[in-house]
Amino acid sequence: MAEEQVQQKERRRDRPQPEKQQKTAVQFSDAVPSRVEEIIGRTGTRGEAVQVRCKILAGRDQSKIIRRNVKGPVQVGDILMLRETEIEARQITKGGTRGTTG
Repeated sequence: MAEEQVQQKERRRDRPQPEKQQKTAVQFSDAVPSRVEEIIGRTGTRGEAVQVRCKILAGRDQSKIIRRNVKGPVQVGDILMLRETEIEARQITKGGTRGTTG
């Protein structure tokens, strides 16, 4: 019985393997550099994102200043690579008086 299993394994190894597909080149979407000018504050349900004002350094909207939400560590002077520059983040509201009537 064990001899038959060994022979089957050997037959499987001898079979011609299907050709492996060639890997395609990685393509990245165009990104536009922008510099963080000001850190506005934390946002998100748990404060996991930081809202910043950043100046677009190149592209169609060059020298435009927009507000964006950034996840992860960020400080003034950092360069962000933005995939799009048309959409701006909503302004952070103060909050605190939700649902109370005078």
